[in-house]
Amino acid sequence: MDIKVLIGRRIKAIRKSRGLTQEKLCELIGIEPQSMSYIETGKFAPAPDTLQKLSDVLKVKPYEFYYFDKISDDEMEKILTDAIKNDKKLLKILYNVYKSLEYSV
Repeated sequence: MDIKVLIGRRIKAIRKSRGLTQEKLCELIGIEPQSMSYIETGKFAPAPDTLQKLSDVLKVKPYEFYYFDKISDDEMEKILTDAIKNDKKLLKILYNVYKSLEYSV
């Protein structure tokens, strides 16, 4: 499945769990309802600044939009450790993501 669809579904689920309509969320973060519709359906990925605004309004950390499956911390650690050991390019990507989030959280 396309990651844009997964992110959109996650944003929609969090929005609904907060009791917000799409229109109210758009008003709070300053985007058009059609843009939010495109984000929630996976037609577009949210821009980084939009993701930050969503994070602030929905009261979640930005990385939480990327939680697609519920797994234990131990299982997650093993999966990531194995993946990093086998792919140094992935290690560099994850390090850059970590450093970028370090300054925003």
